[in-house]
Amino acid sequence: MKKPLLALMATGIAATLALTACGGSTSATTDAKGTELDGLTGVFGAKDFSEQFILANITSQVLNAHGAKTTTNTSVVGSANVRTAFESGQFAGYWEYTGTSWITYNKQTTPIKDKTAMFDAVKDADAKKGIAWLDPAPLNNTYAFAIREDKAKELGIKSLSDVAKLPASEQTFCMESEFSTRDDGWPGLKKEYGLSPDAKISMLDTGVIYTATQKGQDCNFGEVFETDGRISALKLQVMEDDKQFFPIYQGALTIKSDVLAKYPAIAEVMAQVSPKLTTAVMQQLNAKADVDGDDPADIAAEWLKSEGLV
Repeated sequence: MKKPLLALMATGIAATLALTACGGSTSATTDAKGTELDGLTGVFGAKDFSEQFILANITSQVLNAHGAKTTTNTSVVGSANVRTAFESGQFAGYWEYTGTSWITYNKQTTPIKDKTAMFDAVKDADAKKGIAWLDPAPLNNTYAFAIREDKAKELGIKSLSDVAKLPASEQTFCMESEFSTRDDGWPGLKKEYGLSPDAKISMLDTGVIYTATQKGQDCNFGEVFETDGRISALKLQVMEDDKQFFPIYQGALTIKSDVLAKYPAIAEVMAQVSPKLTTAVMQQLNAKADVDGDDPADIAAEWLKSEGLV
């Protein structure tokens, strides 16, 4: 998942880093748009889920269209392992989320609720580690709880505060085991909204949560991520986080500072791309991978062409 705890990944770092040497893949060929990135080479990494695969391919392909010769590596498993590969110089860059860096990598237990302030704080903290954050995309891949659209209408609910007012028998939740213990997960959410102490919890794997929520047998409410394409495909409705409990997970390309200093045009090229990647757009792209089964490299190429970026 995009935000695993570092401790859960420590034992796998050495093995997965080895994959960066042999797990690279070449991005799809793109039409030339310029030569300002002539000489730029390197690998763009990705965490192990579809959104990251798509973003890595979008990045590599659009930079290659401006003269670079980069590839992607989508073989490393685990957020912490991708960050380690990046910090060690095996990746030139990868897409990260503000909440992940702030909480997991910079050890800050209190999230910043204003997205601009959050981004600036993360950018400053990572700059001290030789990591540059380019301007973020609007997308926010944060935690959320969703329910079937028809069930939401039946219960007359739109927000998590509405959920807290339901009878305990309706407060049934499907979630990952990690979420059930995270500071920014179930314990804090339950306290913040005053959810029933008798709420029923079902622990499921991430992919199963979406289908279980759609079926409505194990739970009414499923833990989801807001940019996931299965939300709309399965006709689920996200409950508004009206108390802004969940941290902001705004996405942005992170680059090694020395790479950006040598090729400042990376920021200029990506400034044409990032503003277009809204939560809604990312949901649509993710659905092509997770629902339709399309290849992330093809999804990236099609989207870049449709937007006139290659």
